[in-house]
Amino acid sequence: MSSSSPRTPHAFTAGMWTFGRIIDRYATDGYGPPVPTLKTIDLAAASGELAGLDLNYPFDEGVTVEEVGKALAGHGLAAVNITPVIYDRGFRSGSFTSTDPAVRKRAVDLAHESVDVARRLNARYVKFWPGQDGYDYPFQVDYATLRRHAVEGIRDVARNFPDVTFAIEYKLKEPRNRLFWSTAAASLLAIEQMGVDNVGLVVDFGHSLFAKENPAEALTLAHSMGRLVDIELDDNYREWDDDLTAGALHLVETLEFLHVVREIGWEHPLKLDLFPYRENAGEAVRESVATLRALDDKAARLPLEELRAAQAVHDAMAVQRIVRAALLG
Repeated sequence: MSSSSPRTPHAFTAGMWTFGRIIDRYATDGYGPPVPTLKTIDLAAASGELAGLDLNYPFDEGVTVEEVGKALAGHGLAAVNITPVIYDRGFRSGSFTSTDPAVRKRAVDLAHESVDVARRLNARYVKFWPGQDGYDYPFQVDYATLRRHAVEGIRDVARNFPDVTFAIEYKLKEPRNRLFWSTAAASLLAIEQMGVDNVGLVVDFGHSLFAKENPAEALTLAHSMGRLVDIELDDNYREWDDDLTAGALHLVETLEFLHVVREIGWEHPLKLDLFPYRENAGEAVRESVATLRALDDKAARLPLEELRAAQAVHDAMAVQRIVRAALLG
């Protein structure tokens, strides 16, 4: 019985927000003190497990791109990507989908700035998380207009920078009650409508759970269409984007996800998207990495010939036995 071929273990990266000040709508003063941009880089490095960071832009007032680059280099960290903040109060009624042309222009301008920052920091891509691009009530928006603004806004940015990779991180809801970029299928369809080659998808394991998807299937779909740009890992109860440590709840689904990561030959680091409200951020990263490494080792040992034979005839119980043996011995 053959198993997955051995390979160098994945490196891991994380969002800088993991180490920042985390707030919610109740603890509006935060679960800790403010953490300056450069300090988040120090804390990320101190976790001892990360190779790079997803960086929100703009940085703190007065912090230059050169200072961020120096801080990253000093710790041997890479800038994985730049994420323009198009979801804060200034875009509370939409960024690319705002009814106000001036607000839409601000989103585009910030995207252009982020491209410049990404180039200067040698980041792999620019990520859009359009968390305000949606609606809250029935009849609130004209759906055709919302779609046109969402698709054309990002399309036009991508056309201006054909040498830059862009990615959209989809999510079912939050902060809007309904987001335009809601599921893998809906987002991939909209990306295809753009007619550009340099826009893809970030598949976040937790967002996929939250959207009632099978994360492994969503990952396969994005990859099959040549649109997979990055992979993020975390966990939740499927009812909210809890951003718990990876593997905290859904061990079988995480094992399957990592199996697919192997099957598609993914070579980039895996990114953690964690919000440790009450936990030490470094410990949350280390626990996630330890769990993912253990599960990836299980994925590497799956009997592939036996698994594929069972899958070929949709033999659920044979697959259950294989998974049980992998996880429980």
